[in-house]
Amino acid sequence: MREGFEIDWRATAREAAGAARAIAGASAVAAIGVRSCITPALAAEWAASVARARAEWTSDFDGAQFTLGRAFYTHYETDRSDEYFDDAEASDARVERHLPGMQQRMRDLVSAITGTTARARRDWCGPGVHVFPAHGEVATKGGAIHFDTEGLSDRHARDKRPALTVVLMLQEPEVGGGLKLWDVRFRGRDEPNAAEIAAPHVVARYGVGGALVIDSYRLHQIQPFEGDRDRISITVHAAEIDDGVWETWF
Repeated sequence: MREGFEIDWRATAREAAGAARAIAGASAVAAIGVRSCITPALAAEWAASVARARAEWTSDFDGAQFTLGRAFYTHYETDRSDEYFDDAEASDARVERHLPGMQQRMRDLVSAITGTTARARRDWCGPGVHVFPAHGEVATKGGAIHFDTEGLSDRHARDKRPALTVVLMLQEPEVGGGLKLWDVRFRGRDEPNAAEIAAPHVVARYGVGGALVIDSYRLHQIQPFEGDRDRISITVHAAEIDDGVWETWF
């Protein structure tokens, strides 16, 4: 493993300013962790609101995972992109109804860690929530090993223009469920090869109310988990489209 390939933990979002630069390119920093983005009490309140909204969850991959608000990559990978864009406005309304102010708060977090302006990506869904059920497929096997490049334009990904994924934990599993991060960046292929999967890695645990900021080109995977609690987290993707301006989506 390269010396220094580890999670750089900060106490607050203010302290994480400049994280986009810290984890970009060939940096040995695997990710920036922010320990206190929201209070544990607010995280618990939001997790409970997500659970009460179960009737409005979107099912993905035959029930392997769910979202409150539509996620682009799940629709892209299952040939439902039209459904994603047709429902974007209603998706944001559902999220806002159950988690008032959350989407703007996540955009503000992106602004804080990039030191720029973060705005909603036009016609795309805003920040949303992933639910990975206890005893489900991801709990048993772990998630897919992947990069977060689906929402980037071909040119953006080819040129490795700055892009981030920010995940804020609302409810941790009882055991496991961290995020494995490899010392591997996207090289134009969606599927990692055997050598990349065998590369050095670290596993990050968030803590309720904490967030992890990763380079969207970093290979990563949700780890298996145990217990009766669902894994519930908020995700926002962001990409720099101009100097001082980032766009966000889910």
